[in-house]
This record gives sequence, C-alpha cells and structure tokens, in this order.
Amino acid sequence: MKTALKLASFLGLSLTVVPAFLVFAGTITWTTHATLMALGAVLWFVTAPFWMPHDAPV
Repeated sequence: MKTALKLASFLGLSLTVVPAFLVFAGTITWTTHATLMALGAVLWFVTAPFWMPHDAPV
C-alpha cells in the first residue's frame, strides 16, 4: 500500500514539472499545461501525507 502511495505521489510530482517543459517546447497548449499541473498538485497533496514521516521538528 505504501509503495502505491509513493508511486502516485511521484506521478503527481512529475505532473507538476513535466508539463512546464512540454509547453515551453510547444508540444502542449497552455490550457493542457494548467490542467495537468492542477491534477498533479491535487494528486501530490492527497497522497504524500500518508507515507512521508511526520516527526519533523517545528
């Protein structure tokens, strides 16, 4: 289960990085870029807290 969450988190993280390069290269439109980045951000913030450690100092 933890491995699936990590894979989903890294997929979300890559969806926030890769579209920026694709829109710069002219491969995708700005609208597609914004949609993919929003989806990636939601995926990251939904899955990452379940597998990242919570013992960081405040």
